[in-house]
Amino acid sequence: MKNIYCVIMAGGIGSRFWPMSRTSYPKQFIDILGTGRTLIQQTYDRFLKICPKENIYVVTNDDYVKIVKEQLPSLSDNQILAEPFRKNTAPCAAYASYKIGSIDPEATIVVAPSDHLILKEDTFVSAINSCVKKSNEEDCLVTLGIKPTRPDTGYGYIQFTDADWEHDKRLKKVKTFTEKPDTEMAKFFIESGDFLWNSGIFIWSYKSIKKAFEQHLSEVDAIFKEGAGKFNTEQESSFIKNAYALCPSVSIDYGIMEKASNVYVRSSIIGWSDLGTWGSLYTHIDKDFNKNAILGKKVRVYDSSNCIVNVPNDKLVVLQGLDGYIVVESNNVLLVCKMDHEQQIKTYVNDLKISNGDKYI
Repeated sequence: MKNIYCVIMAGGIGSRFWPMSRTSYPKQFIDILGTGRTLIQQTYDRFLKICPKENIYVVTNDDYVKIVKEQLPSLSDNQILAEPFRKNTAPCAAYASYKIGSIDPEATIVVAPSDHLILKEDTFVSAINSCVKKSNEEDCLVTLGIKPTRPDTGYGYIQFTDADWEHDKRLKKVKTFTEKPDTEMAKFFIESGDFLWNSGIFIWSYKSIKKAFEQHLSEVDAIFKEGAGKFNTEQESSFIKNAYALCPSVSIDYGIMEKASNVYVRSSIIGWSDLGTWGSLYTHIDKDFNKNAILGKKVRVYDSSNCIVNVPNDKLVVLQGLDGYIVVESNNVLLVCKMDHEQQIKTYVNDLKISNGDKYI
């Protein structure tokens, strides 16, 4: 375990969970599920089953460093990597990997988002350990794939080949990556049986990811190589400010995973959801006999069904005659939106930013 490191990506805004998720306090820092632990705290707890606490790192935006320290007080300052700008996931992965590699060139690194739900944690740990073994044995990049349960158009898909690994039949070579498909294509993927959802969880050795950056994102590699001797010193912060100013904004999926020929995926059934929308949260909350998912102690519902309601415990809310609606009240903002139209929430947020500035965002 001493050579295993876990990296939590926690710099996102989570705008599709507005108005609960705000730019100043996004969803990874919120107890959305009402468990008593925020999403990033649950992710941290999960990683404690994989590596020692001193090997867990969080990459976040400068604006959220204080929140991370409050929610994960056992992290040292050196374990919190502050990004000066949002530049997508490739620079984020490079920063963490090159920093960890400067401490331990033999490191194996697990990279995961901070705001996902994983219900079957023991199965998750077993899957990660298998991927770690694979990445230790050969030069490869591994990702967790989720067995699809429906033709969802909100996820990316990974196609795998028949060839599997002798030590774990669920670990297979990746053939293609496909970004969010339309409904017909998603149905085809499900029926074909050789596609998985892309979880955005990655496992690789420092040596393999470094080689991958050299081959596929040489510009990013060159920038972070300049940090040699500066990581884990007082010079790191100023170096990172300059590095991020030069970095392109590119995802690790597009920049490396889709281009590399040595990518593997492990099929997993871990009770996973990226909790990307109110609709995805709805599927994981207990419901009443009319299929309403209600978070809030003073909510009264009449002649309503298939709704998700999330309001403060001291707020009295009475609903009548709604079917398939999202009703959320947070920080003096009320959202009432049909669940079928929830993809438009990002549009509402952008419109508000234009008309009202950042006050409600």
